[in-house]
Amino acid sequence: MSYTEVPGARVPIRMWADPAGVEDVAMRQLRNTTTLPWVEGLAVMPDVHYGKGATVGSVIAMRGAVCPAAVGVDIGCGMSAVRTSLTANDLPGDLSRLRSRIEAAIPVGRAAHDTPVDPARLHGLATADWGAFWAGFDGVAEAVRFRRERAARQMGTLGGGNHFWELCVDESGAVWVMLHSGSRNIGKELAEYHIGEARRLPHNRDLVDRDLAVFVADTPQMAAYRNDLFWAQEYARRNREVMMALSLDVLRREFGKARPVFDPVISCHHNYVAEERYEGRDLLVTRKGAIRAGRGEYGIIPGSMGTGSYIVKGLGNAASFNSASHGAGRRMSRNQARRRFTARDLAEQTRGVECRKDAGVVDEIPSAYKPIEQVIERQRDLVEIVARLRQVVCVKG
Repeated sequence: MSYTEVPGARVPIRMWADPAGVEDVAMRQLRNTTTLPWVEGLAVMPDVHYGKGATVGSVIAMRGAVCPAAVGVDIGCGMSAVRTSLTANDLPGDLSRLRSRIEAAIPVGRAAHDTPVDPARLHGLATADWGAFWAGFDGVAEAVRFRRERAARQMGTLGGGNHFWELCVDESGAVWVMLHSGSRNIGKELAEYHIGEARRLPHNRDLVDRDLAVFVADTPQMAAYRNDLFWAQEYARRNREVMMALSLDVLRREFGKARPVFDPVISCHHNYVAEERYEGRDLLVTRKGAIRAGRGEYGIIPGSMGTGSYIVKGLGNAASFNSASHGAGRRMSRNQARRRFTARDLAEQTRGVECRKDAGVVDEIPSAYKPIEQVIERQRDLVEIVARLRQVVCVKG
């Protein structure tokens, strides 16, 4: 499957989705993006859908500018996955206890740890320079510095919405741990602060959509945003590292007789900015609901809580700015899903998965998402499949 090119104002829109199947509001957002004076390219992933401020599933390449709303409010949100030496035969018939152990180790929803997690007590994290990382918090926007204690206690927590922790089994029977989370409340507050700052700048007054307000190079506002953006991206990465370490400790206790060992962690952001070079141009590439898929790079593309997920390897397609989708992508809003489906529907669609099946997570029902197999099929020129996973345990906030 190759992309379809749709005309835009300054650059064409390269779409790995069927343009006819994309909501009108999302197409309008994409066309508005192409009016930005700094835009150098726009690639659209097959999981594309309308998003707050900017389209989810869009990869925007700009020269000398970055749009904070095109990163999103969950800066650094992404995925981590680990293949274990455990097999499906090692798992008990009743997985409810394991789910409870994970929920006890990793706070979900808006919850936080009672006291900050000490990384030195976790496998593999003792050597990371945590002191320098937290020292960097002193340089973020003054408006959010009072959140330091909360940020420390939320390090190693899942959050709510579409964030999840899963135990999965691949087609060979190997057991995987997979999780999805980002920079928690501190990333959200930093993002909202800078989005507000960008909207007030004079050069953004005449934009067709003020949600697309940008910071431009060589300005104090851009320098401040980049500092806070990269700190929040690092927070998100470390947050997933801590959760993964907590998870693997649970597995060591639960399956001690099997002596589980774990492969290196696969990890990828899907709401972030990176400095990259294409056709001799230094660009700021914003991926909102998209992963980097450079040649040979591993990535994770999850489905919904009742369908499969994929471990992939990038093919390095420069037309997509070396990108691929970040998941299945919603096909209806959360409110639409709540109106249309019931807890009974959720239980039916997640049969065989140890997970919440109550009204509180009906908005995450599989039918609210696009079929993951179709999303994967539309990006065969972006990634190759390494493993297909099916979840047996899913934890949500």
